[in-house]
Amino acid sequence: MPFPIKVCAICSEEFELKPDKPGFANRCPECSASESNDPATKRRRDADERKTESEANEARRQAMRDLLYRKDS
Repeated sequence: MPFPIKVCAICSEEFELKPDKPGFANRCPECSASESNDPATKRRRDADERKTESEANEARRQAMRDLLYRKDS
């Protein structure tokens, strides 16, 4: 059984969509590999940024909890 032929969304080249292909189903292996090997997009955060983010996440969780589990009075 032949593999389906797809067209890459980035470079518009045709490729066979094989099982266990790394990356996205609409990108060829070359375009998928170039994106996954780019660690420069990750940025290091200092302690203040991590604390601010965790506080914001906790506030979001609390708000969702209040909305989902409040008793109708």
